[in-house]
Amino acid sequence: MPRLSVTSEVGQLRRVIVHRPGIELARLTPSNSEELLFDDSLWLERADEEHDAFADALRGAGAEVLYFDQLLRETLTSTGARGWVLGQTFDDRTFGPALAEALQSHLAHAEVDELYNVLVGGLTKQEALDRMPVPQSVVFGIAHPYDFLVTPLTNHLFTRDATCWIGDGVSVNSMKHFARRREAVNYRAILRWHPLFAGTGHRVWSEDLETGNATIEGGDVLVISPDALLVGISERTTPQAIERLALRLFADNALKRIVAVRLPARRAFMHLDTVLTMVDPESFLLYADLPQPECYLIEPGDMDLPLRTTRLDGDLASSLAVALGIDSVRILSTQQDYFARERDQWHDGCNVLAVAPGTVIGYERNQASIADLRAGGIEVIEVPGSELGRGRGGPRCMSCPIERDPL
Repeated sequence: MPRLSVTSEVGQLRRVIVHRPGIELARLTPSNSEELLFDDSLWLERADEEHDAFADALRGAGAEVLYFDQLLRETLTSTGARGWVLGQTFDDRTFGPALAEALQSHLAHAEVDELYNVLVGGLTKQEALDRMPVPQSVVFGIAHPYDFLVTPLTNHLFTRDATCWIGDGVSVNSMKHFARRREAVNYRAILRWHPLFAGTGHRVWSEDLETGNATIEGGDVLVISPDALLVGISERTTPQAIERLALRLFADNALKRIVAVRLPARRAFMHLDTVLTMVDPESFLLYADLPQPECYLIEPGDMDLPLRTTRLDGDLASSLAVALGIDSVRILSTQQDYFARERDQWHDGCNVLAVAPGTVIGYERNQASIADLRAGGIEVIEVPGSELGRGRGGPRCMSCPIERDPL
């Protein structure tokens, strides 16, 4: 059986899920980009070239690269998986009863490629008119020809967020924005029916529980050691969700502590990994102009008090040391001028992916961050990202590790 386990941010990367830009990003335009959580539309051909270079860098660093689209297509060959995905995706709360039933009926026997293209690439009213009988649906009737009945999942590019592996288990995450919530459905199907995951005995820490304000995304979750997590309280991840995840992990003795880091509620800081990533067992790359955040230590409690929470004194570096259970950590921050630092942070200069202790992949455009990393003895594998970066995500965002060597 394959060994699925992630017990650090920096252990040798062995297997990782990525998603090459496809039909969903060809649907991105200036008029819908904000709704779909992008700042701009992408030049798709160049984005594909950049993503291919990223995948080649991963392979060159010793990782097996698994493609999300292939995993989902293979999963959808299962009758059980197909029926479950259709039922979860096309529900009457979102589509109304008539349109939900019509879409399920139309796609129940569709070819895998057609089904994939609708699930990920979306479906307009005009495309539906060309393919299926007109449903007796007000939702359908009032839509304009090029309105999306099924919105494209443009953010599948960022495979980090919908699921994240913690130890020998996986958290399937409840996403903050409507534009991303269906991503978790596709991953749940893969985890349940795809041969790579089915029967492996992996544990599930969270099953995209859409309950109140409990939302969490993988860009906020850093597995800094086998015993500890660092989790951002951010634009996308709430303390309610962190506490729910903590209870599940502590109940199974999977962790000893979590440190929650409160970020400013700004688009530029949407996830913790936009300002902080780990580059070796005791070193972090940090955006130098991040205001000192509030940090909270969460530990297992007892029967009367399930969680013990302590606000940590001191600066972020001392809180990171507490999380790791060591005396101190090394902080690398770009020492260039203010303007260079802000440019690098906006273009994911801090969002590097460790492929081995002391070796990271980063966007080549972020030369200030790269210089600081190299000055700190970190090897940097540079990849292009001028188009990919328009989605506000770097190499860590675009990767979902499922296997790393233990340190």
